[in-house]
Amino acid sequence: MNVHQFIPFFKQQEPQILEAIGDLVREETPSSDKGRLDAFVARLAARYAAAGLETEIVASQTRGDHLRARFRSAEHLTEQTSRPALVLCHCDTVWPAGSLETHPFRVDDQGWAYGPGIFDMKSSLALVEFVLRGVRSLNLRLPRPVTVLATSDEEVGSQTSRALIEEEAKKAAYVLVLEPPLAGGVLKTTRKGGSHYALSITGRAAHAGVEPEKGVSAVQELAHQILALHSLTDIDAGTTVNVGTVAAGTRPNVVAAHAEARVDVRAWTAAEMQRIDREVFGLSSCVAGTQIEVTGGVNRLPLERTVTGSLFEQAKAIGHRIGLDLHEGGTGGGSDGNLTGALGVPTLDGLGIPGDGAHADHEHIEVDKIGERAGLLTALLMELTP
Repeated sequence: MNVHQFIPFFKQQEPQILEAIGDLVREETPSSDKGRLDAFVARLAARYAAAGLETEIVASQTRGDHLRARFRSAEHLTEQTSRPALVLCHCDTVWPAGSLETHPFRVDDQGWAYGPGIFDMKSSLALVEFVLRGVRSLNLRLPRPVTVLATSDEEVGSQTSRALIEEEAKKAAYVLVLEPPLAGGVLKTTRKGGSHYALSITGRAAHAGVEPEKGVSAVQELAHQILALHSLTDIDAGTTVNVGTVAAGTRPNVVAAHAEARVDVRAWTAAEMQRIDREVFGLSSCVAGTQIEVTGGVNRLPLERTVTGSLFEQAKAIGHRIGLDLHEGGTGGGSDGNLTGALGVPTLDGLGIPGDGAHADHEHIEVDKIGERAGLLTALLMELTP
C-alpha cells in the first residue's frame, strides 16, 4: 500500500477509533489519583498487547504507574536492530474525579467529540493503538521498531517519569510527541522552557501598634522582591516572570516574620533560562534584617527548532504526498518533548488529533480529523529518517 492510501484506510475506521477514545475518556485519570491511574494503565496495556505490542508496566511509588510498549515484530520491520522511533503520550489529565458527571463524553451535531482530557490527550492513546493495528492489518514493514511511553504524571511535571523518558530518548532515532496541536492542526516545533522557584523570606515579628520599630517586615521585603522579579519580564523576547502565589503574616497588627512566594518563568532559549536563573538566585534583601532563601530552578529547557526543524521539514513533505498541508508554530507551554529535545534527540510535537479547549469546559477533538492524523502518523513512522 502506498502512503497516499493511509488516510482513506483510517477514515473508514473513524467510528471504531472514536469508540475507543470514548472508552478511554470514560475512565477518569486525574494526576493525583494513583489508584485510578494504575487501573487505567493496566487496561491500556491490555489494549496495546492485543494490538501486537510487548508491554511492560513501570511501577511508580508516588504517582500512577507508567506504560512502556514496544512494537518490534520481525514480520512488520525491515530492520529490527535500527534505533527505534519513540512515541510519547500521557495518561493523566487535569480533570478531577467526578468531572464526567458534568462533562460526559459526547459528540455534537458538528462532529466535535467532548470529554475530560479528550484533547489532552486521551485521544492520542487510542490513535497509537489503531495506527499500530493498521500496520499489522495492512502488512506494512516499518524501517525501525517503535517504543511507546504512556506516562502518568506529565500534567504535574513528569517527576517520576522523567528518567524513563530520558532513558528511552537516548536510545531513539527520533521522538514523536502526541500532545495536542495548535489551532488548525499546526505542529509544534518550539516550546518555551519553564522554571519554578520558591522564595522564603524571614523577618522579625513585633506588635505593629506598640513597638513596630522592633519588627522587621518580611512582607515589605517580599514587595520589593516581587517588583524585582516582574521587572525581568521581556514580552518582546518572550520571557515571562510571574509571581503567582504569595503567603505571609498572621494578623494585621503583627509585623510579619515570614513571607513566601512561588514564581513561574518561561523563555524561548536555554541561554535566556540560564540568565534568569542567575538573576533569581542573585536576589539580595532590600530591608535591613531580612533574609531571603531561594529554592527551585529550571524544570524543562526549551524545545528549540534546532532539534525539531529537520523532522518538521520531512513531515511537511510527507504530508504533502498524502494530501495534507502541514504548518508549524510555537507555544509557551511545556511538554515531555522539552525533555527529549534538551538531549539533542530530533523531536516533533503536536501530533495529536486537532481540536481545542485543553483543560477547559469546551475541550474537544474534531472527529473528521481522526483518520487524517492516523494516516499522518503511519506515514511518518514509515518514512521519517533521523
